[in-house]
Amino acid sequence: MMITNKQGPIGVFDSGYGGLTVLKEITTLLPQYNYLYVGDNARSPYGTRSFDTIYQYTLQCVQWFFSQGCSLVILACNTASAKALRTIQQKYLPLLQDDNKRVLGVIRPTSEIIGQYSKTNHVGILATNGTVQSNSYIIEIQKFFPQVKVYQQACPMWVPLIENNEHNSAGADYFIQKEIQNLLQQQPTIDTLLLACTHYPLLLQKIKKYVPTTTTILTQGTIVANSLQQYLAKHHAIEQACSKGGQIKFYTTDDVTDFNNHATVFFGKEVKANHIDIECK
Repeated sequence: MMITNKQGPIGVFDSGYGGLTVLKEITTLLPQYNYLYVGDNARSPYGTRSFDTIYQYTLQCVQWFFSQGCSLVILACNTASAKALRTIQQKYLPLLQDDNKRVLGVIRPTSEIIGQYSKTNHVGILATNGTVQSNSYIIEIQKFFPQVKVYQQACPMWVPLIENNEHNSAGADYFIQKEIQNLLQQQPTIDTLLLACTHYPLLLQKIKKYVPTTTTILTQGTIVANSLQQYLAKHHAIEQACSKGGQIKFYTTDDVTDFNNHATVFFGKEVKANHIDIECK
């Protein structure tokens, strides 16, 4: 196996803006590293696309990160994690013959701990169509908490509401209440709710209005950040391959001005991105 000593930033990928809520928590906990963020906005949303299309898009972006010197790439996108991560890990990475190239996702870190929060052993997942159809959370949570029953609800209108800056409007409440009711009708004793899309933290205050006050609502940013910290502590060679300096660079495959305006909302501070072209094969 080829092992290199070159250092590079940590790559963080999303189909659009949502991964910025994860990057925000990662950089808060681990500010010492350098980061590259890519939003594949030109080809989003991923949630309604086929497995093969999402795999191809995600792989192209992962390859771009590697070309920029990244050894570690985080898929801060539930749909990409659900539909592309396993194939990338099992089929693509071995072809590189490089132990210092790793790609991680957001589903496993969440699945490893979610059962700790539920007293009823009934957990609800709010996600995109793509994540729900993959059944990835059902499969992964079963591995760690076989006693937990998982209920899923697709929320197809939530991402468009957020990306069109309508998530704080009165009209958004209709769609938020509707999907939460659909989920709770499956199992009224759900006591732990996972926002399994990195856009959804922007809806947190509205979501709280329509669930019992005793419900635990989990967002993924802090979970993924803590998991990454533990991962780097356990994998010394990977940690040493991550450059330090506290720099963050943002890239989008779509219009830069539009990206900056939206990204600032998700990241919580001003974002200045550059445009990149990622070839569609």
